[in-house]
Amino acid sequence: MKIHPDIINVPFISSYGKGWVQVAGEQLTRSVVLSSDGKQFDWSCARFEELTAAHFEQLAQLKPELVIFGSGERLRFPNPALTRALIECQIGIESMDTQAACRTYNILAGEGRHVAVALLMESFSE
Repeated sequence: MKIHPDIINVPFISSYGKGWVQVAGEQLTRSVVLSSDGKQFDWSCARFEELTAAHFEQLAQLKPELVIFGSGERLRFPNPALTRALIECQIGIESMDTQAACRTYNILAGEGRHVAVALLMESFSE
């Protein structure tokens, strides 16, 4: 699906599909974190079951008001023990499937909110 923002002065997700997102003209098929303050980095996790507390500690270091967690093709919630760093920093976290996370991030970032989106792009070895 293509997404067309009105006027947006922050990094945004221009399109997405099953297993990929497009940011700044680059199609990404790996897990990624994008912050409305311009930070973007690979999120070293290829499967939901591999998530650790360290993954969410990375997000807490960005100090956003909200983290949007895109859990892959379907909605899944990380164990609260993993998100402890966010809770301790009073940073909200919302879980949704990755496509909904893309749309939500664009809306909130476009409103000038300091948010981060962590998108899990799962890879499965056959």
